[in-house]
Amino acid sequence: MGADGSEPDDTMIERSEDPAWKLWLLLNASRWVVTAALVAFVFVALVLLGEFSPVSFRQLVATDQPTRYLFQSLTTALITGVTLVVTINQLVLSQELGAVSDQRERFSGSMEFREDVEEAIDAPIGPPEPASFLRALVAASGEHAEAFREAVSGSRDEDLRERVDDFVDNLTAHAETIRGDLEDAQFGTYDVIESALDYNYSWKIFRARRIENVHADSFSDEARAAYDDLLRTLELFGLAREHFKTLYFQWELINLSRAMMYVSVPALVVATSMTLFFDAGTATGSFLGIDALIWIVALATTVTVVPFLLLISFVLRIATVAKRTLAIGPFILRESGRGEDIDWKG
Repeated sequence: MGADGSEPDDTMIERSEDPAWKLWLLLNASRWVVTAALVAFVFVALVLLGEFSPVSFRQLVATDQPTRYLFQSLTTALITGVTLVVTINQLVLSQELGAVSDQRERFSGSMEFREDVEEAIDAPIGPPEPASFLRALVAASGEHAEAFREAVSGSRDEDLRERVDDFVDNLTAHAETIRGDLEDAQFGTYDVIESALDYNYSWKIFRARRIENVHADSFSDEARAAYDDLLRTLELFGLAREHFKTLYFQWELINLSRAMMYVSVPALVVATSMTLFFDAGTATGSFLGIDALIWIVALATTVTVVPFLLLISFVLRIATVAKRTLAIGPFILRESGRGEDIDWKG
């Protein structure tokens, strides 16, 4: 490897210092699976706390009636949570609403961007689907990289040829992997965004500019043109990734809003019922050696907090993706598995 620093790993999980299981939980796992795990944890924790409490839970309920105050508070919180869901929907929809002039400007910008991409990928019409669109840009970056290598192959600057060979080998191998990952990906799932995040275009732009900065005097007109095409394609990929990331966030927020509406109604029914109709005296006996009262209160409480657990599971993914894509362009905000410092001054 030259002075550019060692190449980061190919996937975002490999580049991260966080454990693989943690990133899988935050990003890859189904949000419903994460919610189910949180529900199980809350239920088991409440049962164990009720069973091993130093004070008899039945006696506590009979004297102080803490369940009534608990479910009154949860009912209020649920209504507030539904209001929050409506606010989220309004926030998402507000970006889709506007005057005809605003919509026309958005449409014109979208068409201009597609035309730029079609020129970069050398196609009369760009793919309509996000996964295919990104796949075409990744493929084009590999082709332009090969053209760049071919353009400098006759240069007398041996160090330039070696740097470009190493750079192009890494880029094309990575691009081929990402193309395979995007082949069957469907927008609306995390697969498309995951593959887009794996393609570390920021590092590739930095390395390309680093080569140009050090060896600009050795560039022929052909090499300069190939370099410009490669850099432009990587920049367009970055813009496309940010655009589809924004659309994905909107998609996820809409899914979250709809899911919270589904689970809020039974949760509200349970919380209201426990406030109005629950009588500790009717819960007699035991199950698995644990007072039936503990089972009932733990189950009702868990059902009532399901909307909040669902909110947590969705926000964890959205916040993680947002944190890892704060910068656009050749900025690296975190350690990326390079293994050595970058000699950026040359």
